[in-house]
Amino acid sequence: MIARYARPAMAALWAEEEKFRLWLDIELLVCEALVHLGWIPAGVPERIRERVRVQPERIAELERTLRHDVIAFVSSLAEQAGEEGRYLHFGLTSSDVVDTALAVQLKRAGELLLHDLRELEQVLQQRAWEFRTTLCVGRTHGVHAEPMTFGLKFLSWLQECRRNQQRLRAAVEEIAYGKLSGTIGAYTQLPPQVEAYVCERLGLRPEPVATQVVPRDRHAHFLTVLAVIAGMCERIATEIRHLHRTEVREAEELFAAGQRGSSAMPHKRNPIHAERICGLARMLRSYALVALENIPLWHERDISHSSAERLILPDATIALDYMLGLTTELLQTLQVYPERMAQNLELTHGLIYSQTVLLALVRRGMSRDAAYAVVQQAAMETWRTGRHFRQTLWEQPEIRQHFPTPEALEALFDPAPLLRNVEELFARVGLKDSAPLPAP
Repeated sequence: MIARYARPAMAALWAEEEKFRLWLDIELLVCEALVHLGWIPAGVPERIRERVRVQPERIAELERTLRHDVIAFVSSLAEQAGEEGRYLHFGLTSSDVVDTALAVQLKRAGELLLHDLRELEQVLQQRAWEFRTTLCVGRTHGVHAEPMTFGLKFLSWLQECRRNQQRLRAAVEEIAYGKLSGTIGAYTQLPPQVEAYVCERLGLRPEPVATQVVPRDRHAHFLTVLAVIAGMCERIATEIRHLHRTEVREAEELFAAGQRGSSAMPHKRNPIHAERICGLARMLRSYALVALENIPLWHERDISHSSAERLILPDATIALDYMLGLTTELLQTLQVYPERMAQNLELTHGLIYSQTVLLALVRRGMSRDAAYAVVQQAAMETWRTGRHFRQTLWEQPEIRQHFPTPEALEALFDPAPLLRNVEELFARVGLKDSAPLPAP
């Protein structure tokens, strides 16, 4: 388990003792259902609950001999329960307990992750609005493209965060299925009413058609969604890593007081948190692959999935919980440098307005191919010599035929017209002057 990254609430959810408490709850709920059916005497569940306690050390001791965790668990309870311990695990198979408890854990883990996403959404809204008019250059293929506002980066991430909340809510709903249908899923020993009783009280739905286990496509879907969310965090972190580079330096990960960036080079201020997020995203993708490989089991089940799930399910939820918290902190404390953005806008000597010039020529009567050729020729000259694009354009006779003065050409080198629809983009996602942002 990725213990060093575990935050308290998520760590508590996956603690061994918490798992055993869930197993005990399921065993007692089954006893309650059997009382309702008249199969065991009234009062048995209450008396067992009073007598037994989860004893992880004793369970571990028994497991060393029995080599079966659920049998060790049930045996530890039976030792404490006395005569009425015979009603424990009545008609159940191990997976009835394990898979149903796992569904509870995954549902609760998903709810914690949804809370993380809501916190990230708030920070994205705030910073998108903060930089909605901050001019910067847009890049495609890592190369300067056209002017944009820095807030649009956050706006794109905001929408992705919202989509991921929708995906995760659906995945939580899909994973929240328990099963107490026995060794082959056909209710050979217990009727479906027992399963329905237990699942309802745990906030789960009964698996409509199980084998000995809940089908693993549910778990694969859940982990795949987690990997997609990790991809969002990596996308954000990758952008920050690029902007943090010395040659770019338009934004920078917070370098805290007393922090040191390198054991050898005192000047270093490295984007360590963004890089950590990118590394953990790779782990989440690998967990999703394992979950996909867990879908095909032999016949009604084998246990090839079991050992893998004991690692990937706690690790994936713990890692993503940490990643979302770290991404939120990274964005909340991000150092942004508009002056550097303004400098970088001029790095290509006006080439970022090439499309504007191209379309202006088309409007003035040139064919698109002819306009493209003359603008590209001027652009290549600017790349080669470093002279401003206005100058290399004016040197083209075809340009001078369509622009009466250099000042008419100069007017095309204004970013404002290119940003005229930014306000509409913000309005589309519910961010307007009249709409107050939520509190952090």
